[in-house]
Amino acid sequence: MHQKSLRDALHDFVAERDWQQFHTPENLAKSISIEAGELLECFQWGDADLASAKYELADVLTYCMLLADRLGLDPDTIIAEKLTQTKEKYPVEKARGRSDKYDRL
Repeated sequence: MHQKSLRDALHDFVAERDWQQFHTPENLAKSISIEAGELLECFQWGDADLASAKYELADVLTYCMLLADRLGLDPDTIIAEKLTQTKEKYPVEKARGRSDKYDRL
């Protein structure tokens, strides 16, 4: 999903500014929520502001990567694990073309 070189560049960016001291799991989780709200604003009134959405999405993804790193988790691994669980909850034969929650399939 992401390249090791991107993770390294992000780590270097943070280290050069000595920001890791502020990157507690709590602060990073808050930042994800805040940036997700800013992303949602890009779609608030119907017409999508894709130019802004692109950068807000980048902010969300950046904070997600920083949080995963802080927690010692590999994003590719945890996404793959979650996808396996979700496939079990939403089998194709029951979920295809439906938006119902798994307990209503």
